Amino acid sequence: MSTPPQALDRPLPAPPTLAALITPLELALLGAIWGASFLFMRVAANDFGAFALVEVRLALGALVLSPFLWQARHLFTRSHGPKLALVGALNSAIPFVLFAWAAQRAPAGVGAICNAMTVLFTALIAHLFFGDRVDGTRATGLAAGFVGVVVLASSKVAGMEIGWAVAAGTLAALCYGFAINLVKRHVHDLPPQSVAAATLTFAALLVLPFAIAEWPTAAIPGRSWAAAIALGVVCTGFAFWLFYRLIKRIGGPRTSTVTYLVPLFGVAWAWLLLGEPLTVTMGIAGSLILGGVVIAQRAGR
Repeated sequence: MSTPPQALDRPLPAPPTLAALITPLELALLGAIWGASFLFMRVAANDFGAFALVEVRLALGALVLSPFLWQARHLFTRSHGPKLALVGALNSAIPFVLFAWAAQRAPAGVGAICNAMTVLFTALIAHLFFGDRVDGTRATGLAAGFVGVVVLASSKVAGMEIGWAVAAGTLAALCYGFAINLVKRHVHDLPPQSVAAATLTFAALLVLPFAIAEWPTAAIPGRSWAAAIALGVVCTGFAFWLFYRLIKRIGGPRTSTVTYLVPLFGVAWAWLLLGEPLTVTMGIAGSLILGGVVIAQRAGR
């Protein structure tokens, strides 16, 4: 069939520019990095123990972000201290310890799937404590996510009972939900990267006594040290910087789509690099949780 002459005069669509590609590439990179954090915890948690591993992670993450804290130091007042300490506990110290504890007892993909509940808990807590409305569609998304958690908790992976690990991961996501609401309402007047640096610093101080008390007496293998350093420098410090860079460029709602990528990358890394099994139950649970997240986010918008 011949081409109409007028079609020959139409300009061809311009190829996507580097600027147009950079955002999806950075979102994918952030999803891959945060997904890898569950792999690194699985590798290092048994040798370090939960508290020692998290202390290394927090200290290195705070160190990476410390220039932002120093740059904005004049904006912090004494009244910010208790708020930042609370956010540090709920957004870093407690959930990081819970996920590290879970990594000692379940495959890495389990924690990554539980992490997706953060979006649902954020909406639920905003409704229960801060008066945000939850309509029927959003409630359906919340219900689907919680059913997914129940399905995951009742399953076995590679012969292991993972119920307690799922409970720890779900509680960690609940802490994230509280922290996100607190940040949105109580420390929104500060630059986000400096808030991340400050909260990581407070979290490191909170975990330090427990890490000293529980520091392993046996030598820690180099493989576990490498995983712990990657967890702190890349998955915490660099990832927080990238996360807030994306929020500044494209806004919070679009940046939050990284939630869909984290469990996918978490399960994929564990399967590819650790040989962890992929089970039908994990697929069903993950689909329910991510489906609930999609429904809840669309209703929220």
